[in-house]
Amino acid sequence: MVLFFALWFVAMAIAGATAFVIFWPLSLVHLRDKHPETKPLLGEFAFLNPKALWWLLTGHYRSLQDRSFTGLATPARISLIIILTGLFFAFLLYLFATLYPGVGG
Repeated sequence: MVLFFALWFVAMAIAGATAFVIFWPLSLVHLRDKHPETKPLLGEFAFLNPKALWWLLTGHYRSLQDRSFTGLATPARISLIIILTGLFFAFLLYLFATLYPGVGG
């Protein structure tokens, strides 16, 4: 049962990554075209820049008040949360299986 849930959480992270790869680049292109003043805020190569990902994760993108951008960034934020949640719970199950190897068979 532990293996099933571990695989399920990893699959959840993969599904989140798929959505993230779709929505985050679209959001960044919208930012580049409509809000060039945010480029210094997010830094170079904002796709995997920790500062840009934290900006997305904390929801600071809403300060732009652009409904089109928010419509792209919100699914990217949700998918990032799903990625982190899935990996976190898979890691917890890994720790559980390591600490209690006979349980959950």
